[in-house]
Amino acid sequence: MGKRKAIKLLALILTMTMALGLTACGNNAKNGEAGGEKTEGGAEVQSSNDKKVTITFQNIYPDPTTPSYKTLNELVAEYEADHPNIHIELDTLNTDQQKVKLKTQAASKEVPDITIVNPSAQMKPFVDAGLLAPLNDMLDQNGLKDTYQSGLLDYYSFDGNIYALPDGNNIEVVYYNKELFEQAGIAKVQTTFDEFLADVKTLKEKGITPLAIGEKDSWTGSFLFMNILLRTNGGPGFLQDVMDGKKTFEDPAFIEAVDCFQELVQAGAFPDGATSIDANAGGNIFKTGQAAMWVIGSWETGAIDASSVAGKVGAFQFPTVNGKGDPNEFMLAPGSAFAISANSEHLQETKDFLNFFALNFPKKQFELKNAVGLGQKVDGDLKAAGYSDLAIEVAGLFNNVKGGDLAFDNTMNPATAQVHLSSIQNLFVQKVESTQVAKEHQAAFEANKE
Repeated sequence: MGKRKAIKLLALILTMTMALGLTACGNNAKNGEAGGEKTEGGAEVQSSNDKKVTITFQNIYPDPTTPSYKTLNELVAEYEADHPNIHIELDTLNTDQQKVKLKTQAASKEVPDITIVNPSAQMKPFVDAGLLAPLNDMLDQNGLKDTYQSGLLDYYSFDGNIYALPDGNNIEVVYYNKELFEQAGIAKVQTTFDEFLADVKTLKEKGITPLAIGEKDSWTGSFLFMNILLRTNGGPGFLQDVMDGKKTFEDPAFIEAVDCFQELVQAGAFPDGATSIDANAGGNIFKTGQAAMWVIGSWETGAIDASSVAGKVGAFQFPTVNGKGDPNEFMLAPGSAFAISANSEHLQETKDFLNFFALNFPKKQFELKNAVGLGQKVDGDLKAAGYSDLAIEVAGLFNNVKGGDLAFDNTMNPATAQVHLSSIQNLFVQKVESTQVAKEHQAAFEANKE
């Protein structure tokens, strides 16, 4: 994933404004010519003698308190009620569990009917292996393709075929608990890394966990680390420069980022035993008021508003580092996405269900106050729709995005990315010479060049 695609994603982000509300995604679906009548939401009513079908839906919405979990389960229940012959069997996992399970399933060519993939470099091996079904025909049903932000589907496309439908289009922000900041005597949010580190130490001294994280799922630490690298590099493009041979991982910007990350670890920024806490549990540390900050994607806005800290949380950009970087450059996160197995025994029925699900996904998310960061088009007024001050604040941050980078594992090949994830995870356990971390990364890159 290079600068061109990052620029393209920036164009998508810039289309997301504070005016958000729902277009009639579910209500303007056209009646199909085959398979029976359509419900208002685009569901197809099957005849009573249709064959019984079970569709396995692997997903990453394990937390029952979140809007995304409720969206998934409500839409599945609605579809099953309208289609008595269809059963949607949910295989619900956290993100890292799902990635591991999918790799095992892919090795035996037993990918579930619907699964979750990530954009670009992460999903390419599954496409190359012929495991995912092209969705072009399904996207033409009921105007589904037109519901997505222009250009977003490019991140899930190869050789003219679209293989997955994203659930969001996000930026990484720093959420903070205003009450805990006040308890620690912190009067304002940080704009520099030195201030950030000083506040981490202040919070720790007050007995407050500074930063929530669940590093058992190793992408969480990487996502935070990449924020720092975005700053120490003075802007986007470090990984692309490495791939283009213009830089190596032994560049001063990378070493500086490792040093800064280790300063946070050594200052006690994270929960004890962070590497034994999964991402879901790590998020709950913040959402139950036990941590002052959480550096995570804007997709968590709705979940925070549904938690016990609702009304107490604000958000701000990751600070500059040693005078470098622009706060309005973000880690950009085109969402995880729904893909269909090319070997599904019920390919057409699975496409029909996913078409219904994707058409109604933004409508349901909007109703559940979770439309900030969606990858599908929405128009309207958040405030009039009853959205929180936090949601409106985060939507405002989207308006200021100047650019950014994609996550490491969405950019580098999977083998190099795995070395990176393990290397950063190890920093939570022991201090390592930053030059050694850089050498590990460069050796992995050299060994796995495509």
